[in-house]
Amino acid sequence: MEKITLEICATSLASCKAAQEGGADRIELCDNLLEGGTTPSYAMIKLARETVSIALYPIIRPRGGDFLYDEEEFAIMKEDIRVCKELGCDGVVIGLLTAEGKVDKTRTGELVELAKPMGVTFHRAFDMTEDPLQALEDIISTGCERILTSGQRNTALEGAELIATLAGKAAGRIRIMAGSGLRDHNAAALASATQAREFHTTAKEYEDSRMIYRNPNVSMGGIPGVPEYGIAVTRAAVVRRIREEAEKALNNL
Repeated sequence: MEKITLEICATSLASCKAAQEGGADRIELCDNLLEGGTTPSYAMIKLARETVSIALYPIIRPRGGDFLYDEEEFAIMKEDIRVCKELGCDGVVIGLLTAEGKVDKTRTGELVELAKPMGVTFHRAFDMTEDPLQALEDIISTGCERILTSGQRNTALEGAELIATLAGKAAGRIRIMAGSGLRDHNAAALASATQAREFHTTAKEYEDSRMIYRNPNVSMGGIPGVPEYGIAVTRAAVVRRIREEAEKALNNL
């Protein structure tokens, strides 16, 4: 039976533990998912490394917003990579672009060299490039080991055609990981449409806050669809179902 590689995007120690319990192969450790993910704290990385034994890849992203970084932000990224190496991480996740929407090959290559012997994933900054096929070649040239992509659409299922094209063009030179919007109910469809072998998801559910008093006059979140008194937590059972559905689909091709 063909197996997939399943990466869970986790923002807490509870989610890291659930990812491992559910059979995930790797964790992308993040903070601030509502901004697309930023670098977690030193303490979070350290305790996550002590808590789980599966592969741990913190995201190296100093802020939300675009992927065009100034010299100070780039210096922060380099220091964060050094910290990840010292703490025993297996890899890091990065993404740097030029103002013209191309891969910043020079800086990306510098971070890949700095990260060694850790692995490096190029994240969904890829989906903001103006020419995805050229971006694929540029990222390969920097030495990254995989690209996380939704096929330049909001969800990977919407971008499945491009994901499949990228996998074919990559021809084994780099791994293509499909992610964004992946859940247990669409894992089979995504696996069939892309024939990808690596998948990325939060596998999360919202857990209601234990707060008893809730001030109805103040909102700290203000994002439609996100519960004000809810905490996103990865569920081991959801991780298992996603793997089962994706692998079943691949083995029925």
